[in-house]
Amino acid sequence: MRVVYKRCTGLDVHKKTVVACRRWTKEGGEVETEVKTFGTTTPELLELVDWLSEWEVTQVAMESTGEYWKPVFNLLEGNFEVLLVNAQHVKHVPGRKTDVKDAEWLAELLSYGLLKASFIPAKPQRDLRDLTRYRVKLVQERTRVVNRVQKVLENANIKLASVASDPLGVSGRQMLAALVAGETDATLMADLAKGRMRNKIPELEKALTGIVNDHHRFMLAQQLAHIDFLDEQIAEIEAEIGRRVEAMSEEPQSDNQSVPTSGSDEQKGGEAEMQLTWNEAVTLLDTIPGINNRTAEAILAETGIDMGQFPSPGHLARWAGVAPGNNQSGGKRYSGKTPPGNRALRTTLVQAAWAAQRTKGTYLSTVYRRLAGRRGKKRAIVAVAHSMLVSIYYMLLRHQPYQELGGDYFDQRRKEAKADYFMRQLQKLGLSVQVEPFPMQMDAG
Repeated sequence: MRVVYKRCTGLDVHKKTVVACRRWTKEGGEVETEVKTFGTTTPELLELVDWLSEWEVTQVAMESTGEYWKPVFNLLEGNFEVLLVNAQHVKHVPGRKTDVKDAEWLAELLSYGLLKASFIPAKPQRDLRDLTRYRVKLVQERTRVVNRVQKVLENANIKLASVASDPLGVSGRQMLAALVAGETDATLMADLAKGRMRNKIPELEKALTGIVNDHHRFMLAQQLAHIDFLDEQIAEIEAEIGRRVEAMSEEPQSDNQSVPTSGSDEQKGGEAEMQLTWNEAVTLLDTIPGINNRTAEAILAETGIDMGQFPSPGHLARWAGVAPGNNQSGGKRYSGKTPPGNRALRTTLVQAAWAAQRTKGTYLSTVYRRLAGRRGKKRAIVAVAHSMLVSIYYMLLRHQPYQELGGDYFDQRRKEAKADYFMRQLQKLGLSVQVEPFPMQMDAG
């Protein structure tokens, strides 16, 4: 095979060690290799950089091993062209497996140009991704603490959650604060209700009558303080995300070019010069049912705003883990389980899909209802997430807001076939049917 990279290196990365194999293909076709093991501390990784520079290495390949590849990538990023490859795509030859053989195999594959690099976003986007993922963890932790509060209330015979849809809303927090302060009169605590909750004062009096002791009050005080702390943390993270998005919007996006699909050459040239900013991308995604600003920020932190890095929406869907699986052999179809992908993006899309299926009269809710009955709710919600991601791909590519097709899209697309189906059903019941279209409505004036 033709050698593509004459000076390259393969790295087998672990927690404490990095096994490096540098490969040099000389003019006569002679191949010289050398293997050396380095530590993963910063001084030791700098030695690795110097060792690679001795042979004037241009390309470096390593597998995406957990979080261990990131320290190595941080130091190699500015000095070499680094390819982060998927371990599933790099199948080792049969035989004994060692760290040295893995590094040699990566170096050999890289020299022939047989490795495909994984998508690694730019440093500002990686920082934004860390913030959005951390925000998700904080929200999940807050939910767990809220569940612990509910457990303590149940142990104290307080049934506040049975009356209030949000026990930690404005009214619920005041009642719990009074409970922690030592209040035992259920009538006084129920009178703290605000707004529409005041219509439920009789039910609240019964729900707030329980067996509360000092242990329950101490536990509630600690948990409510923890919730307040998490609320402050979430607010600070959201403010920082907003600042990062604003700063990234002000930076030039030279690699983010739109790809128009129609129009004259002059229009195409003008549209190609337009560049989408991060703020504009968040605004575009906010037009999709089920997606708000927070969800849009989380999605863009994973995918970025340049869809040119994905050859097609199908590639993006598979990378996100919401594409249908394809497993067929010998004429038989096996499990169509969705492939593994970006877990954070998949989770965000599925949550947005659950919100979208609850909307009324929308295309996404119709897709869910059509599939849920015969394929199950979980498969249907993944299909909705896939449809949303395809829309996101073209919206960011063409700089266009979401186009709502409507809840009757499928009926209108096959109107005649739908009418024939219902006519046959009526004829089976012994009814003679004659169908005539409504007369056209003429505009007044």
